[in-house]
Amino acid sequence: MTERVTKTASDVKLIVFACEAGMGSSLMGANQLKKLVKKAKLDITVVHRPVGQLSDDADVIVVHQGLAKQAKEKVPTAAIVPFILFVNDPSVKQLVATLKAGDPVVSKI
Repeated sequence: MTERVTKTASDVKLIVFACEAGMGSSLMGANQLKKLVKKAKLDITVVHRPVGQLSDDADVIVVHQGLAKQAKEKVPTAAIVPFILFVNDPSVKQLVATLKAGDPVVSKI
């Protein structure tokens, strides 16, 4: 088993909300995450990308649990935060709370 990636809060500059095709409900989830980050007054950029277009610039990847392994393989240096619900998922809210508290983000896979 490989060691899980940990990112200190101060090292998180880019969060990618990844999806399968880049449209629909995942875009709503990405927009919700952007609003949560802005409300928390975090200096972090949030973008929306299909899993196939992930790149090494991502510090944290928020991705549906069914695509988490694919995201990990594509960007092994990122902390992976899987979710189940596209909107109002507790994992997404916890990520923002963790960053706001200045705590490290630990990859879930």
